[in-house]
Amino acid sequence: MKKFAVVVAGGSGSRMNSSTPKQFLILHGKPVLYYTIKAFLEAYNDCIIILVLPEEHVAAGQEIIDAFFDYSKIKITIGGRTRFHSVQNGLQLVDEDSVVFVHDAVRCLVQPELIRRCYDAVIEFGSAVPVIKAKDSLRLITEDGNEVLDRNLVRLVQTPQAFYSKILLPAFTIDYKDKFTDEATVVEAFGLKIHLVEGDDNNIKLTRPVDLQLAAQLLEMSAD
Repeated sequence: MKKFAVVVAGGSGSRMNSSTPKQFLILHGKPVLYYTIKAFLEAYNDCIIILVLPEEHVAAGQEIIDAFFDYSKIKITIGGRTRFHSVQNGLQLVDEDSVVFVHDAVRCLVQPELIRRCYDAVIEFGSAVPVIKAKDSLRLITEDGNEVLDRNLVRLVQTPQAFYSKILLPAFTIDYKDKFTDEATVVEAFGLKIHLVEGDDNNIKLTRPVDLQLAAQLLEMSAD
């Protein structure tokens, strides 16, 4: 089946203490965004990448494509006001029945094996949301204070989140709400159930400078 990967690259470098957006920071000599795109093309060489960028950084994205990739496999579109609107813009370029992945560009250590695991789950269940177990103790803030949560009943959500296009595209026609923090929340609001798959502890999201250092170490370990 046809495959599209909507790679959302709208983040800034504010928490990285950098004026450079996180997706363009250099990791082992290459931009972070390079590793993200490469993983999807390694997982499926027929995957079409839809790269969603802030308008002011489109040229930087084009430079990465020129340097490392085949332009025929990558489309660029402009991001929106929120993640929801950015994904909505990307989905406008999905032009046939397909499996659609949505992925955070700064989860650059995503492995082809996880991408393929999500694809297989979509074929069987219609959706795939990767999650990992919580390792820390958890507490829920309440009106009266706080209370403990059973961490065995909690999962931390990652991307890529994947769906049949016939599910995801209609879901993103509904009105935006603040609770839409990812694609799963949108699809659930549309009235559909979500299927969880095993994620990857190393599929970290680059947010702070220490995350970039950890990503470099994990890349070194995987190369050994």
